[in-house]
Amino acid sequence: MKNVGAIFEYEDERNRDLMRAYKEQLSSRENKDLQDVLSKVVNMPSKRFWVSEERAAIVISEMIRGRGLNCKRNEKIEMYKEIYRRVVALREDHPDMSVYDLTFMVVTGPAPKFYLTPGSAKVIIHKVKKQWYEERKRKLRHCLW
Repeated sequence: MKNVGAIFEYEDERNRDLMRAYKEQLSSRENKDLQDVLSKVVNMPSKRFWVSEERAAIVISEMIRGRGLNCKRNEKIEMYKEIYRRVVALREDHPDMSVYDLTFMVVTGPAPKFYLTPGSAKVIIHKVKKQWYEERKRKLRHCLW
């Protein structure tokens, strides 16, 4: 479990990837219902698993030792189970590699989805859009005065 006030080191990169997926869904000719769009966005492939390599290695090591996951969110549980499944498969091919190295390879590789709820994606997308608008307003402020 992360500590209060902890900062996610890949937040900007994750947000860019999420916005890419969001724009792809909006540009498709399908239904534009926001909830439907967000559901499709969170289930689109992502460029990596959005967890730090260190945290994932700790959790995967615990899972290998037979300890259960200490997560409450279904998406996070699903993500760690997928990482674990891939680490175990990689370990068969590379038995000499450490769990950290195997986990690093898996986490930095493509992920099948974002492992977010549509509600979480909505919050992130609105936050990013607000930041973009604020930045744009700041840059254009000199034109208005």
